[in-house]
Amino acid sequence: MTTTPQRLFIDGEWTEPADGHYEVVDPATEETVGLAPEASRAQVYEAAAAARDAFATWSRTRPEERAAILDRAADLMQRDFLANAALAQAESGATTGTARGMQVAVGAARFRRYAKGALEPVEEAVPPQINEAGPMGRAGIFGALAVRQPVGVVTCITSYNNPWANPAGKIAPALAMGNTVVVKPAPQDPLSVYRMAEALAEAGVPAGVVNVVSGSAPGVGEAAVDSPDVDMVSFTGSTSVGQRIAEVCGRSMKRQLMELGGKGAAVVLDDADLDSAVAGIGTTFSFYSGQICTAPTRVLVQRGVHDALIEKLTAYAGYLTVGDPRAKGTVVGPVISAAHRDRIESYVELGRKEGARVVTGGERPEPTGRGFYVAPTLLADCTNDMRVVREEIFGPVVVVVPFGDEEEGIALANDSDYGLIDYVWSGDVARAFRVARRLRAGGVGVNTIGRNMEAPFGGFKRSGVGRDVGSYALHAYSEMQSIVWPG
Repeated sequence: MTTTPQRLFIDGEWTEPADGHYEVVDPATEETVGLAPEASRAQVYEAAAAARDAFATWSRTRPEERAAILDRAADLMQRDFLANAALAQAESGATTGTARGMQVAVGAARFRRYAKGALEPVEEAVPPQINEAGPMGRAGIFGALAVRQPVGVVTCITSYNNPWANPAGKIAPALAMGNTVVVKPAPQDPLSVYRMAEALAEAGVPAGVVNVVSGSAPGVGEAAVDSPDVDMVSFTGSTSVGQRIAEVCGRSMKRQLMELGGKGAAVVLDDADLDSAVAGIGTTFSFYSGQICTAPTRVLVQRGVHDALIEKLTAYAGYLTVGDPRAKGTVVGPVISAAHRDRIESYVELGRKEGARVVTGGERPEPTGRGFYVAPTLLADCTNDMRVVREEIFGPVVVVVPFGDEEEGIALANDSDYGLIDYVWSGDVARAFRVARRLRAGGVGVNTIGRNMEAPFGGFKRSGVGRDVGSYALHAYSEMQSIVWPG
């Protein structure tokens, strides 16, 4: 798709990579999309140093100027909307509707949101306090101000499942708060992030404020984390990688924002609207082919409606067209790579060995003869101790575990290393909210998989550290400073 090898973006310049290029592969066709740059460790450090130098000026730039640049960048992303969506689709294997509506459109919308966010107040008055005379000084009334200050240089390490919305959700609020960034895109689909950098450069972002370095080797990400010029790491990805990043951050007390794995419990109570539940749970099959941490992959269903739910989920999966994501009518596209397809298939086989029943799917579809496709798969007769129930598969695989009463359902939902987003389906809203409040998860959907994009997003337990989205993202990329004075 792209004939010119991509260059790195460091200190406002398009820079040749020291370690050459690697191929970006289209998951649907297995053809080469383009050549992505392989940065050296020294170049990553150079990018971080450039961000450090740019921070002093950018952090003092008027909020109105930062807002204008973010707004212009969104305009430019929208101007090249179809080309951007085509590239995102080629890199990630997303369906046309997803590439346009959920990738590029959401990415541009996030820049618009944080253009407004740059203008949000950063100062909050604290109620005055009366202090009596003592060792700390004379009696008096002390005023105080809580001020949000930018953290500094932020490394943004992004996920492969959404090469527009995920980077935008990090870069835009970080810049709005006055931080500078080093972006390390996922190796599978980095070219879209360079298009984002092009838009920001054309919009007038000063040199060094945004830097993009990519690579297929682990050393690039490691350098982006351990650089002494980096103050904070914002990471979206697996829990295992997040743990390693956190260990490195801990050595120098770098701030962290971690959005990690999930194994979302969908608690289906016996008074639920099963069609609604199936439509929500079925997105595990269709949305990004299940490659999304918020998917309701772990279905906990009350025994009274267990068989009916299995029947409806089976029928739902049967209606889904698997194939070329560019073809009209395709619902389930490929997964990101051959290695990931093999990993998903190994989990399905593991489920069989553990005693799960493969109700539908479980075999490799060959809609085109090429591409990394996985059939929507439903595993029933599962128990909570199975690895397919406990571990994140990150593919179009749903596991079903039956339960008896409400207490057992809650206990099963909370018996997980993860706690990102859970879901509850019930015809009794008060009952649903009662259950939701007892779930150990950063978010709970009640009779929906929809999200409020101003609500805080993040996980309990091993699903992450910190919260972002809406104004919470501005808080995530800032430090709190107290200023106190005598009245």
